[in-house]
Amino acid sequence: MTTQTIRFFQHNALREVHNVPASRTVLQQLREHDQCIGTKEGCAEGDCGACTVVIGELDSDGQPVLKAVNACIQFMPTLDGRALFTVEDLRAGDGSLHPVQQAMVDCHGSQCGFCTPGFIMSMYALYQNQPADAGLPTRDEINAALSGNLCRCTGYRPIVDASQKMFEYPRVSFDREKLRQQLESIRRTETVEYTAPDARGAAFGSPTFFAPVTLAEFARLRDEHPDARILAGSTDVGLWVTKQFRDLGDVLFIGNVDELKSITRDGQSLTIGAGASLENAYSALGSIYPEVAELWTRFASLPIRNAGTLGGNVANGSPIGDSMPALMALDAEIVLQKGPRIRTMPLDSFYLGYQKSALESGEFVAAIRVPLPSVDIRFRTYKVSKRYDQDISAVCAAFAITLDGSRVKTARIAFGGMAATPKRAANAEAALVDAEWNEENVEAAMRALDLDFQPLTDMRASSGYRSKVARNVLKRFYLETRENAPLALHEVNAFAFDAQ
Repeated sequence: MTTQTIRFFQHNALREVHNVPASRTVLQQLREHDQCIGTKEGCAEGDCGACTVVIGELDSDGQPVLKAVNACIQFMPTLDGRALFTVEDLRAGDGSLHPVQQAMVDCHGSQCGFCTPGFIMSMYALYQNQPADAGLPTRDEINAALSGNLCRCTGYRPIVDASQKMFEYPRVSFDREKLRQQLESIRRTETVEYTAPDARGAAFGSPTFFAPVTLAEFARLRDEHPDARILAGSTDVGLWVTKQFRDLGDVLFIGNVDELKSITRDGQSLTIGAGASLENAYSALGSIYPEVAELWTRFASLPIRNAGTLGGNVANGSPIGDSMPALMALDAEIVLQKGPRIRTMPLDSFYLGYQKSALESGEFVAAIRVPLPSVDIRFRTYKVSKRYDQDISAVCAAFAITLDGSRVKTARIAFGGMAATPKRAANAEAALVDAEWNEENVEAAMRALDLDFQPLTDMRASSGYRSKVARNVLKRFYLETRENAPLALHEVNAFAFDAQ
């Protein structure tokens, strides 16, 4: 089905947008065309949160969900079939402020005000997603909700106060059933092929934005258009436009294929569809491997995790991608599809070189399959970066061993930030397998890491620092998992506190 119309709900009314470039961002549309200038532009890369909006969409069960995302890197055609909420939507018809806004006023949570609308929308998503009978959100939940918003003048204490106080006012209801009916009325049942002139002008052609709704159709289109750019959450591809001014050409959107968002579990493994959001993927992974909890919360901000996908992170294959070391250590497989053909391979065999993978022409990542934990596995992940929240790793490490008594039966060690691709440490693993799990053998494995990696020096860390950190986190893994007197979390993590 070919269309020249992007349909979505905004300000409680159906909007139809025609002939805008497929790579126009939602932020550009809001500020430059709709005069909704409450939404601000700061970084234009999804880091500062000044552009935060809330998107309403139907989940695979047909129920509406609300999530905060960054408008600066979301392309307009991805709004089709959804609802858009901005800061202008919050004020009531009589001019009174929403409890989220009133709390910010009463707690003096704004000074220059530039970042405030973005904070308001992140708080609004928290407000709407907090069940009325669930009580106040915890400080950790508030911190997670605000993790994608940066403030440079007010400071976070009054904003956190406002995030608690907003629940003290009379509750403002939100008609989710009405939203469900609205979204159902514009839900596509066939592939959308949206064609519009390139952002640089008609002389540069009119690329097509393909948005299929079934896996079979997605596979067919990928096979027919192997050079089309697959788009998921725009958390990487969006920057190609806003920062690098690249021409995307034809785009194949994965975000309407419910089959690729599925997360299933059987007796052997957890299978995460390539279209599942990072937030949902890590939630599922954390339910069976609670050791990923810190990596989950530190993997970008909540708006980025709401939009981005685990499949996209894996397919992108960045050497500093945080998902891959953990998945490699867990012996994950990647499921690839080309037309009706499906094949699987170990994730650690997928990366052939810097930004090179085993994907064939017309093939795509369909899912990631993670084995369920064995009873004797010892597993940890570590992320080392300059900032705790929302920062790119200097080193990301993951370790998984199984023991036969006190002897190491299997060892899987993987790192990001240490080579041109996420990579396992073969020499360090060999130093541990069939050896006693003791400090002497761990130190031998630490030395072997220098044979596995010769990291680069860049703006995030020097080669020497990366090598030292890699050795140290392996030692920490041992100290946390040794048989005698393993170190507790509060002894190795400054953000953890002894409950006693």
